[in-house]
Amino acid sequence: MAPKKTTGSAKGTPATKVAKRSGKHAERKAGAHGKKKRTETFSVYIYRVLKQVHPETGISKRSMHIMNSFIGDIFEKIALEASKLVRYNKKHTLSSREVQTAVRLLLPGELAKHAVSEGTKAVTKYSSA
Repeated sequence: MAPKKTTGSAKGTPATKVAKRSGKHAERKAGAHGKKKRTETFSVYIYRVLKQVHPETGISKRSMHIMNSFIGDIFEKIALEASKLVRYNKKHTLSSREVQTAVRLLLPGELAKHAVSEGTKAVTKYSSA
């Protein structure tokens, strides 16, 4: 009996490897230099508030990074709580009322009162403009 012919199997044909570059390297070689993705930070606003409260005080890069992470974390928590409130009330729009309630739920005592008053002031100023 004649042996079976194997066509297209890994054992029957020698493997040919083609070296390919990964995504980033291939793009750089082919086209112009890739653009660096910008990361949004709150550092400008942190610095402005610092200068309003303590005009003579500076802030280090490390402290700025910590403050930026802190604000980003609080922002995320407030947004998450506000979206939960929207769902609980079977609504589709997140308004300043939900954000205000989320702030009252998340921040302790006096800090919540100050945050609510500053937020109300900001919304009033935005609405009048």
